Amino acid sequence: MREIDSAEPARRIDSAEPARRIDSAEPARRINSVAIIGAGTMGAGIAAVSAKAGCRVLLLDVDEAAAQRARDSVDADFQELVSIGSVDDRLDDIAGYDWVCEAVIEDLATKRELFERLEAARSDGSVISSNTSGIPLRQISEGMSERFRRDVAITHFFNPVQVMKLFELVPGSDTEPEVIEAFARFGAERLGKGVVHAKDTVNFIGNRIGCYFMLSGLHQAKPFLADGMTPETIDAVLGAPVGLPPTGLYGLIDLIGLDVMELVGANLAQNLPPGDRGLEFAQFPAAEQAMVARGQLGRKTGGGFSRRLRLDDGTRKTETFDLVTGEWRAATEPDLEGVPAELGAVLFADSPQGELARHIFGGTLAYAADLVPEIADDIANVDNAIRWGFNWVHGPFEMLDHLGPARVIEFLHGVGAPLPAMLATLEASGQPTFYSPSADGTRQQLMPDGTVAPVAGAPIEG
Repeated sequence: MREIDSAEPARRIDSAEPARRIDSAEPARRINSVAIIGAGTMGAGIAAVSAKAGCRVLLLDVDEAAAQRARDSVDADFQELVSIGSVDDRLDDIAGYDWVCEAVIEDLATKRELFERLEAARSDGSVISSNTSGIPLRQISEGMSERFRRDVAITHFFNPVQVMKLFELVPGSDTEPEVIEAFARFGAERLGKGVVHAKDTVNFIGNRIGCYFMLSGLHQAKPFLADGMTPETIDAVLGAPVGLPPTGLYGLIDLIGLDVMELVGANLAQNLPPGDRGLEFAQFPAAEQAMVARGQLGRKTGGGFSRRLRLDDGTRKTETFDLVTGEWRAATEPDLEGVPAELGAVLFADSPQGELARHIFGGTLAYAADLVPEIADDIANVDNAIRWGFNWVHGPFEMLDHLGPARVIEFLHGVGAPLPAMLATLEASGQPTFYSPSADGTRQQLMPDGTVAPVAGAPIEG
């Protein structure tokens, strides 16, 4: 097993196939072993990728049978690296592990209670993290020990962990830089993940913007549905024409689960800062609330906004839930007549589809452009988070560059809309685009203060 650096550091992350180095400096901390608390979908995924990277793994759960099932799901070639047990019986064993990762349910009280126990059991020099998808670290860390606050971070993987590239890192106000460096090296060099540095704000980067797209979309699609536009057309417009996956809006929420999205909305309603536009859309519309109440949650329950039925003759039939009538009907083909083939051109189309795209996708671009530097220090972290976490062709600022920022600014001025912060910064800077090449061929980005700086790390990749 090859090491990246020649000297043996205090902490390391081992892997069978190390990826590119982050920098040439000797790291202050590395990790050899991972203790994961929680053997659900996320905990099992983290265990699987950590074992595949050559790490010794301890996987604990309140239900040891769940831990066993998670171990069974690990690639057979790496199962011997994974040991399991119950939280009650083996919690003290985490003292033999360098990284302690919490991956239990998204409930603040539960996490804080667990972290109190983990803090008492873990060894000095270990690092500790939460895989929470949206609870701010400051809420988890409040009142905890100095050692905990120094060694803790959010290490947010996206589901499924084995497939998704995004790995968000969030430090607390007291987290030591070497802790973040250790996690960044683990994600980039050992797991081959795309590391994104986020700030300690609700839902971090990926889910803050991606969930705004979904929740605002549910609300803003209502008048189009009332005017006769079908969910099939809405999903199609909010797919390839704007560089999003074919799931569009309703298909994506069906995949995630309406119950999950309703909980995300409740978290946003509680934690978004005053004046944030996302507050307007945090609560589910009435029709979607009724769907959740009757258990119509998406793919996991056999249907949400759409469903696939097996007929008596063995064939399958796709049906769509009509949000206006509240009835199921046969699926229809989307109406894309007049939607330009060029990526993003629909945003400027004089048609109902163009208006839909402007309200929902264009609104999401504007929302993202108003969040820097609140959620990240630079635009590259935002673009990477959205492409790696939600599979957009372009991140928000890359997409604005593709559309032509001057054209977008002119349009917003024309309709009397205020410019989002980064578009206002771009206009004031005199720069034509958010990204530009430098004289030496490296990529530069516009910073929130109006200056231009190199994009850190490797070039942005898909």
